[in-house]
Amino acid sequence: MQNFENFLLNNLPVSNSIHPTYEKALHDMLIAGGKRFRPALLLGVVKSYNSLMLDGAMHAAYAIELLHTYSLIHDDLPCMDDSPLRRGHPTLHVTYDEVTAVLVGDALNTYSFEVLANAPFSDYTKVQLIRELATNGGLNGMVLGQAIDCYFEKQPLAIDDVKILHTNKTAKLIAASLKMGAIIVGREELSDKLYDFGIKLGLLFQIQDDILDVTHSSEEAGKLTGNDGDKNSFVTLIGLDESMREANLIADELENELNSFDEALKNELSPLLTKYINRHRN
Repeated sequence: MQNFENFLLNNLPVSNSIHPTYEKALHDMLIAGGKRFRPALLLGVVKSYNSLMLDGAMHAAYAIELLHTYSLIHDDLPCMDDSPLRRGHPTLHVTYDEVTAVLVGDALNTYSFEVLANAPFSDYTKVQLIRELATNGGLNGMVLGQAIDCYFEKQPLAIDDVKILHTNKTAKLIAASLKMGAIIVGREELSDKLYDFGIKLGLLFQIQDDILDVTHSSEEAGKLTGNDGDKNSFVTLIGLDESMREANLIADELENELNSFDEALKNELSPLLTKYINRHRN
């Protein structure tokens, strides 16, 4: 992912502003690191089928990372999770103030679509990519999941409803990353299969996060842990042992599906996915 890191650093948002800290605040969470999991999924699909398209695909991977970073900034706000730590660094509302954090999140959200609109794809492909990112990151995707999460805090949900919550809040953007990769290389017949795989992967990702929240320190996780007691987390509702069993079941299903992919896709995605599919077991 070094090429993606270089692309990100060379394409940080630029502001023509008299504001003394606005541009730095725009950059802070982008350059703080993170797993870059969603960009890696998109780029992995593209590399599997057409490595010559990787340079162009960087724009779409960057757009996803911009939107994801905005969601983390807003998720950490005092009115939501009120978290002081993200990616091993103080959150923006701690470093600056809440207004700055809200506005930076807004800016990164909209900039993600500007990046996609200026990407070196055909207009047809750009419209498809913008639609996928907006649909899965917006009112019937990630934002809906966040709304459900906040509204039902301190109100225990049925486990099936928790899965709906996290399918929207976490899984849909992961699924969109895989599907957008398929769109870029013209593998539309594969896009729905990858999307469904991504939904299952995203749900596992959330169960793992809930497990890590109670088994890892804030320093190990790079964000505040032990903070889900009032939330509808899997561990809170069904306990750690049952959450581990659920995670193991989904992980096994994903490994079987990964092995069913064609050789090029399996070989490209396996090193990344095997690591993440099994991270709750480490």
